Amino acid sequence: MINSNENTVRVTARIPTSIQEILQQAAELSGASLNQFIVQAALKEAKKLIEDERVIVLSERDADKVFSLIENPPEPNERLKAAIKKHKEFFSESN
Repeated sequence: MINSNENTVRVTARIPTSIQEILQQAAELSGASLNQFIVQAALKEAKKLIEDERVIVLSERDADKVFSLIENPPEPNERLKAAIKKHKEFFSESN
């Protein structure tokens, strides 16, 4: 699970006894120490959360709409044209 050559840090948490008992029981059922179980569970949840934030799931209809807009973008409206002009002016002054 954890490479023993890596630098390690201690993480502590205060939890009610009832939660500790549940975690201990789950750890024993999985064949891990309480510490190993908590680290594995937290790491699994952290990776899932990070992945969920990185991936956008679209329906087939929504994906078709996105690809269609990429392939056939609409004409820029006046607000977009003004933003492009402002952007170009800003960056031409910076050089």
